[in-house]
Amino acid sequence: MSFLVVVTENVPPRLRGRLAIWLLEVRSGVYIGDVSRRTREMIWQQLDAGHEDGNVVMAWASNSESGYDFQTLGTNRREPIDYDGLRLVAFLPPEGQAL
Repeated sequence: MSFLVVVTENVPPRLRGRLAIWLLEVRSGVYIGDVSRRTREMIWQQLDAGHEDGNVVMAWASNSESGYDFQTLGTNRREPIDYDGLRLVAFLPPEGQAL
């Protein structure tokens, strides 16, 4: 079992309802729980199939050097990058601005 956090933005209500089956919604679009790896992977499949135009980030405790890992779905200014084996987040410029 490991601690899991899921944050959603602009996802359909049916997906939010489905997440509430396995996780506790502590704020609008923010879900937490202590789940097995198998349950986490099943939740990810549900998110992948149902996020539509929204975006999602899932983070969980792991045995990595940082102590956590995460995945994202959908379009967002925050983009995961690998930096010497560490997963970090880079910010893309706002729409309409050049690099």
